[in-house]
Amino acid sequence: METAGPSTPPTVSDPNQTEKSLIDIAVESWRFSRLFARVVSKLDAGEAGRYTNQLRYFQKKVEESLAAAGLQLVNIEGQPFDPGMAASALNIADFGPDDTLLVDQMLEPIIMDSAGLKKQGTVMLRKAHI
Repeated sequence: METAGPSTPPTVSDPNQTEKSLIDIAVESWRFSRLFARVVSKLDAGEAGRYTNQLRYFQKKVEESLAAAGLQLVNIEGQPFDPGMAASALNIADFGPDDTLLVDQMLEPIIMDSAGLKKQGTVMLRKAHI
């Protein structure tokens, strides 16, 4: 980043840095949204409704901003785990090679664009109950 002077905001000359910054903000917004949803779920129904609507609006705005930049958040919670997924599993060592696994929780979303993967996600797994 270059600065033009003490009172001038910095300018970004690298479009890759701009995209990386947008992805970082999107991931942190996604994490915050998940935390906020857990807090709201502990409120009484009357109060929770208003905050739930604000959360949906916030998530919609984040998704629209990402879409305008050609990016998309991908959540694979509840899906069968495949080692080829664009997500690293933090607890994969807790399971055997023959275990059927599901993505229990996304800790970080996958970020994609039209050309493919931009940022790998992070997940926690659990055994599928068959």
